[in-house]
Amino acid sequence: MNRPERAFASQEIRLERRLPSYWRVTFDLPPVNIFGPKETLRLGEIITAIEQDEQVKVVVFDSNVDGFFVTHYDFLAPLEESAKIPPGPTGLQALPDMLVRLSRAPVVSIASIRGRATGVGSELVLASDMRFASREKAILSQWEVGAGLVPGGGPMARLPRLMGRGRALEILLSADDIDGDLAERYGYVNRSLPDVELDGFVDALAMRIASFDKQAIADTKRLVDVASLPPDAEIKPEWDAFIAALGRPASQKRIKALMDRGFHRPGDVENRLGFYVGQIGG
Repeated sequence: MNRPERAFASQEIRLERRLPSYWRVTFDLPPVNIFGPKETLRLGEIITAIEQDEQVKVVVFDSNVDGFFVTHYDFLAPLEESAKIPPGPTGLQALPDMLVRLSRAPVVSIASIRGRATGVGSELVLASDMRFASREKAILSQWEVGAGLVPGGGPMARLPRLMGRGRALEILLSADDIDGDLAERYGYVNRSLPDVELDGFVDALAMRIASFDKQAIADTKRLVDVASLPPDAEIKPEWDAFIAALGRPASQKRIKALMDRGFHRPGDVENRLGFYVGQIGG
């Protein structure tokens, strides 16, 4: 039996080569899997490895933190830490660059969603080729508008292509939590599965695809990309709008109100962010 080879490891994000053709990326950022500048750099390194490896065919993204897939951006990190990260190979800023490259990589990316995929987590899920959610435990959202912000990682370009304009606007402008079953009905995810079946289903699908010819996989994905992926010109303004929104007094007031209630800390605000962003404007 092949033993997994640990190719890249840190205390935060782990890349495990289960097979040369099948990799797993696991987020382990306790307590709530917040994603910031350091994580952007680390995940960017992994995306580069995915692009450059000649054998990998499938990459699965999952989480080791109970209740959280990946949540929002790190609002406690100084803004200059994000600003000083240079643009990536696409010319986009680091986070949207990384997500665009993941979508276009000649490798199948699968998000296995258990817990909250909100903000950056949702944007990573949307940039992945396939998304599978725990029926009982997955929560997806783009919560930013409720805090006076504009999502920055591409959801305005990607969501309408998945579910249509009306449902995309509902997701974005309600800023509310979406459970696994509703996410499936709307097309936010491919399938919602009973939690006990999620890991086995995703692993079996990944192993099946990993057994196929890489060139056939890459060519098929490339042709689907032509018909379905947004151009970079649609992605760039979203990050610019997110950064601009961070400086507005209205958004600073709302983020402070969330912080005062427990945002960025384990507890009810992070567990029910959709509820709380609906309360702070009252």
